[in-house]
Amino acid sequence: MSQRSERRGIHVDQSELLCKKGCGYYGNAAWQGLCSKCWREEYQRARQKQIQDDWALAEKLQREEEAAYASSHGSQSQSPAQPSQSQPSLTPFSKFEEKKTNEKTRKVTTVKKFFSPSSRTASKKALVSRLRESHEGKSHSPSFTRQPSLETDRVSRDFVDFLKNLQKPGREIHKQSRAFIESMANKKDLGADELSECVQDFYQNMSDRLMTHFKGSSEKVERVMDQVEKYIMTRLYKSVFCPETTDDEKKDLATQHRIRALHWVTIQMLCVPVDEEIPEVADSVVKAITDIIEMDSKRVPRDKLACITSCSKHIFNAIKVTKKEPASADDFLPTLIYIVLKANPPRLQSNIQYITRFCNPSRLMTGEDGYYFTNLCCAVAFIEKLDAQSLNLSPEDFERYMSGQVSPRRQDDPGSWTHSAPNVNPVISQIHHTLDLLTCLEKRQQQVLDGALTMQAELHDWQDGVAREVQDILEKFPLEIKPRASAIDAENVESDRLPPPLQPQVFAG
Repeated sequence: MSQRSERRGIHVDQSELLCKKGCGYYGNAAWQGLCSKCWREEYQRARQKQIQDDWALAEKLQREEEAAYASSHGSQSQSPAQPSQSQPSLTPFSKFEEKKTNEKTRKVTTVKKFFSPSSRTASKKALVSRLRESHEGKSHSPSFTRQPSLETDRVSRDFVDFLKNLQKPGREIHKQSRAFIESMANKKDLGADELSECVQDFYQNMSDRLMTHFKGSSEKVERVMDQVEKYIMTRLYKSVFCPETTDDEKKDLATQHRIRALHWVTIQMLCVPVDEEIPEVADSVVKAITDIIEMDSKRVPRDKLACITSCSKHIFNAIKVTKKEPASADDFLPTLIYIVLKANPPRLQSNIQYITRFCNPSRLMTGEDGYYFTNLCCAVAFIEKLDAQSLNLSPEDFERYMSGQVSPRRQDDPGSWTHSAPNVNPVISQIHHTLDLLTCLEKRQQQVLDGALTMQAELHDWQDGVAREVQDILEKFPLEIKPRASAIDAENVESDRLPPPLQPQVFAG
């Protein structure tokens, strides 16, 4: 308990997940801790203030322009002033005032557009687009004029089939949805925030109309809005996901490199209450990793949220099986961080921003989807700010681990870490067990080679010794070859005159 209480960098109080305005809804790090409702109010308030400031600046420039014009033409109008008094007015005074007002409005609007945030963010892209159109002719954005994919066709058919049950309101919903998609084709130069504002305004207007039609039945409204969101975002996905006007891609690469650099973080450092030695727990961990990776393959924000929710439920199941009791929120967040570190999901920041900008705000403000998504944002923020204190490490060890000079798994004894830790991934345990076996085999092989070399040296010495002994014996007892001995009567020259030998004879008795 004392060790876990020291890890303050991982613990997040549940009150910190709520909106900073105190409205009771879940906040989001991308919205500076606010919920979608409060963030839109703050954004619209800041945008209105910016517009007012732009108007004030435009009017100031207009007054300066009028003053400069009056001062430059005042001297020229003094000389013909006397004869002009007798001539009748060429234009009625009312028409002169109307013309002046229209001219002033045109100039103010032009200056206002010049100083507006959307024009500043998209001015460079708009210039390139105009130059391109001057060569290629007038054309729409390729994102909207491309051939529809099979998934887009399937979603369109499902949307039409769903709206058939609503009859007349269904036709109106389909008409407004198609008109909105076509209108987005003319807003290709807007920034991500402006595109998000357009989509959220459409959601809000559609929801208000449906609430009036269904007489306050929130369940029916939510069901229809889910289909509207699926249809619209499937059609607009290519043009609004990770747009060029944002730095989402740069953030994706930074987060991916950060997670790769933290590959050495162990399950013990995060105090994750999960025992992957248990087959059911290991299966839940694999499913959680699969779900968080699969999020990138979805197009609809609601489907991406469903992947996050499924991942979180697998995490809760793994904790429950390990602890044999229901999991708590303090156990969930460290485990979610561990899953993100193991999975390293592709385009994580882009997916989070896509959900934040274009998801139905009611899903992010309440419910389990909003809760799990808020925890994922907290996990990513923790990974980005993870330091030595968060893991109870010294700054020196943390820097050595980050630089790759040493790994906490093989610090002193190669087998001590794997045998002393009960919650080690079984795959990692098997790897270290195999390494230990290979080390032992290497030692035994070296012993066999040393013994073979020793035996070979001894064999050479024995051969040399035997050869020396044989040589000594030969020198001490030289070999003498004597002539072959002859027969006893070999020297008797008269043996040829001897009678023949007696032959045995048999006599009959």
